Amino acid sequence: MDVKLSRFVPLALAAAISLSADEGMWTFDNPPTKLIQQKYNFTLTKEWLDHVRLSSVRLNDGGSGSFVSPHGLLLTNHHVAREQLQKSSTAEHDYIKDGFYAATPDQEIKSPDLEINVLMSLENVTARVQAAAKAGTPEQQFTARQKIIADIERESAEKTSLRSDVVTLYQGGEYWLYRYKKYTDVRIVFAPEGQTAYFGGDPDNFTYPRYDLDMALFRVYENGKPIDTPNYLKWNAKGAGDGELVFVSGNPGSTQRNDTLAQLEFERDSALPNELKYLHDRIDTMRKFSATSPEHERRAASRIFNFENDVKALSGDLRGLQDKHVMEIKRTQEEQFKAAVMSKPDLKTKYGSAWDEIAQAEKKSASRIKERFFHSLDSDLATKAMQIVQYVAEIRKPDGDRLPGYHDAELESLRYELFSPAPINS
Repeated sequence: MDVKLSRFVPLALAAAISLSADEGMWTFDNPPTKLIQQKYNFTLTKEWLDHVRLSSVRLNDGGSGSFVSPHGLLLTNHHVAREQLQKSSTAEHDYIKDGFYAATPDQEIKSPDLEINVLMSLENVTARVQAAAKAGTPEQQFTARQKIIADIERESAEKTSLRSDVVTLYQGGEYWLYRYKKYTDVRIVFAPEGQTAYFGGDPDNFTYPRYDLDMALFRVYENGKPIDTPNYLKWNAKGAGDGELVFVSGNPGSTQRNDTLAQLEFERDSALPNELKYLHDRIDTMRKFSATSPEHERRAASRIFNFENDVKALSGDLRGLQDKHVMEIKRTQEEQFKAAVMSKPDLKTKYGSAWDEIAQAEKKSASRIKERFFHSLDSDLATKAMQIVQYVAEIRKPDGDRLPGYHDAELESLRYELFSPAPINS
């Protein structure tokens, strides 16, 4: 199960053969059907893809999950469920430390503000978006693009009553309308004790194999009853065998495979070092807060956990970018690609200046990197306060002129989060 979620990245497939490096990530609309058939003699039929897509879910807490029963039972990672466990805990009942199990349906705990999305349909709206943002200055094109996206989302939501998100793929190469069935009555069924879920601690995270039970179970309800989920993934006690074809569905984070050398150098020299320093400072502050009382320790535990996860992931990114061999490969690839573009007069006219423009933008960004962190709102209370102020201001504007997150098609989900009864711990 994929464990990363990017708000603007669509549901995807990733495939791998055993422990080999033969892997990739694709959207449901464009899987490598012929390649998989040729190499592995497996046919990706429309029916199979639809079944996997409808068995998979997106969680607004940041993660993926899958239905594992015909009656709404949902499996996800413990660290994905952690935020809801934290919000449901009290000084008397710490569900992260002690775990939770509902022996009967009436014992299940209603999640305070978890939203589950099931991807029902996809529609390519690239032509409509690009046509609307074809003329004018870059600023005018941006405004036109935002307006047409808001129009598409609103029209779809009104027509289908489904959550409708326009997803940007390939940095604007394509735009897809994703329609989700949304559920907000989600109940906690089971989570193991914290030491079982995270045996090995932070050093064990982002590694394979892991020796812990990083899982949790929810059940999804509608109109007071568990939903019917004819599409679900069945448990296989044997697991995957050596050399067996394995697919993973979920909401992955975006990749940076097409970033230029200048972009990677900015990450290496400016963004990542500053972000890591910021995270270490936050961890130090939260640990001092934790030391003041057992209750403060409980309330701060998830925030520290998330910070430490980020530190490990970003430290790995930084080590990779500091590897001279890796960067030299990227430099060679970029030079070859740039030479190919420059050899075609039409492509040179259109894109020949792109590398220099990106490099200048990264240079400008580097000069303001500390300012970016000074304005960071790493606080649930401050974020909610900002959202309330922005909400009041944005809904007075025409839909297409609003900031992302405040369009008509997004307001219902936004209000669901704003009016959450969960305690605010930071």
